[in-house]
Amino acid sequence: MKYTTACPRNCYSTCAMTVEVEDGRLRRIEPHPGNLATPEGPCLKGLSYVERVHSKDRILRPLRKNTRGDFEPVSWEEALELITEHLTRLKRDYGPQSILYYSGSGTKGLLNAVGMQFWRMFGGCTTTYGDLCWPAGLEATRLTLGENKHSAPWDAANSRLIILWGKNSAETNIHQMLFIHQALEKGAVLVVIDPRRTQSAERAALHIQPRPGSDGAIALAVANRLIETGAVDDEFITKHVLGFEQFREHVAQYSIEWAAEIADTPAAQIEQLADYLARIKPAMINAGFGMQRYTNSGQTLRAIIALTAVTGNIGKPGAGWMFANLQSAVFDAVKDPLAFYPPKEPDGVVRVSISTAQLGRGIPEQHDPPIKMIWVERGNPATQNPDTNTVLKAFRSLEFRVVIEQFLTDTAREADLILPAKTMFEQTDVIGAYWHHYLQLKQKVIDPPGEVKPESEIYYLLAQRLGFDERDISKHIPGPSDADVQSYLKRALAKFPELSLKKLKDGPTPAPGAQETAFSDLVFPTPSGKIELYSEQAREWWDVSPLPEFFEPQESRRGKAGPKGRYPLYLMTPNTKNRIHSQFNNLELIRQVSPGPVVYIHPQDARERGIRDGQRVRIFNDRGELSLPAQLDFGLKPGCIAVTNGWWISQGGAVNFCSSSRETDMGCGAAFHDTLVEVEVEGASR
Repeated sequence: MKYTTACPRNCYSTCAMTVEVEDGRLRRIEPHPGNLATPEGPCLKGLSYVERVHSKDRILRPLRKNTRGDFEPVSWEEALELITEHLTRLKRDYGPQSILYYSGSGTKGLLNAVGMQFWRMFGGCTTTYGDLCWPAGLEATRLTLGENKHSAPWDAANSRLIILWGKNSAETNIHQMLFIHQALEKGAVLVVIDPRRTQSAERAALHIQPRPGSDGAIALAVANRLIETGAVDDEFITKHVLGFEQFREHVAQYSIEWAAEIADTPAAQIEQLADYLARIKPAMINAGFGMQRYTNSGQTLRAIIALTAVTGNIGKPGAGWMFANLQSAVFDAVKDPLAFYPPKEPDGVVRVSISTAQLGRGIPEQHDPPIKMIWVERGNPATQNPDTNTVLKAFRSLEFRVVIEQFLTDTAREADLILPAKTMFEQTDVIGAYWHHYLQLKQKVIDPPGEVKPESEIYYLLAQRLGFDERDISKHIPGPSDADVQSYLKRALAKFPELSLKKLKDGPTPAPGAQETAFSDLVFPTPSGKIELYSEQAREWWDVSPLPEFFEPQESRRGKAGPKGRYPLYLMTPNTKNRIHSQFNNLELIRQVSPGPVVYIHPQDARERGIRDGQRVRIFNDRGELSLPAQLDFGLKPGCIAVTNGWWISQGGAVNFCSSSRETDMGCGAAFHDTLVEVEVEGASR
């Protein structure tokens, strides 16, 4: 039997796929042509779902940690009773906010909302605000353009100039490369700005390798050069841009030579970038998520977006700003500009919230009431949140920890009770995307194995045990049957006449009102109705300059921890095509191409430290350390090292032992990449 479904992982592509099921097991995964953004189908990770679903290491029943620290199976009756006892006691003795509800971004779907509905019925809880992924960029885009959307992915084939700024599409957004190659075959120019020479840079006409955190300086200097030489679109600016005169005066102080010195890159390369933007249209700038994980990254992205505005590269085929396309987020609160603030009290229910970026600090700092219990789903915060040592210490200080998981991740190992999680093939859901504008049906194609229950069913059973009003339960939490889930989804779709489960079952469906060419109507939902280079909201909400400006990240070689300091190397922690953060590398198929972590280091930096290729080294700072084999890399900018993120502690490469729990300058994001370290041959200083 063949089914149409879609991958719900936290990934640009959100691939449509056809799956073949035989005798209750997945047998084959193939492309689905209905998603024009992913016509070539799933990547290696997607193909590994066959192993993931049927893995011998998968958790198939509730597990409770015994007094020896080992996990032993318990029945669902015992597990639910244990949770009910803790919830009832903690609510009585400390209040509902003594329970921290942590939900990550491991999968997308409408049913993810059920968790928060449960906790609202419970009387509240402590949640997290902010995000680990992209909020500085979301907020920079919203302040400037009014909305987070971009053109359909295939529109890149119409571009004449494509700038991948801090993005390695060949590994993190592999389907985009199809459209980039189509543009290049038609004569387009590709520019890649990245401290690493990545696969994406192999066909680039220009590769700029800036010092990490200095991209804003380059953007401001390029803007100045464009204005100085008259290479701006005066008509577009007059009609659609607010604050250009203030911006013109502001950027006059930023010369190419200044930016070259700040970014530690040749001035001729920055001049070439300005020349390309002056001469070639339409131009598309596509920023990656890693670049907006610094303490200066919101202002950096505002400066880069300004380049599309002053050149008139918005609202036209082949042009524009690509960062996040939330046109399919028709059910979500993420479009709300307040989504990343510490939330106010909804509907009279008191809700306390702590920063996701500062989880390890926030848990012990909350006292009214103190946090006594944590509930984790769809996430692995023990190693994916900044400053792993503080997160682990905070977890271990709690009375009770519940984790819903498929495998024994680092966070699951910290739990007192593990509840087995479904896979994407074991419950129907509706999912959106953040790169294309499709809504898709993720169909249930097999029954959960063993004693696995979907999260929504777990909440349903707990709600009954806790004595919630049956009318509230039936309204907000679907029952355990497939029919109950479908009824829940139908209610969510009811306000959109263009959508139905039947239509979505046939394949991907464009979200209501989606634009293939973003801002083609030249409507910008900012306070002024124009693109805002000058934003009063930036000052009012985030206490930053209303104009894009450059300042050094808090942890920088040009700051207090500079070249004469103890930690002279930038630790870069990029994504890899072999994992989605901490997912997939436990599978045998993936380990064949990704057997273990290494630290990439430029031969110049290695020579200065007496490090040979393959030699085991210690990477460290005041926050933590890890030990890895070194791999020499001539494509890496000197002064930088790189370890791909997402390795588990048990795999030896958990990079957040060295990161700091800082927030970005706007959006309450996690500034993982403000991280300086030193590297030495293992055992050299001991």
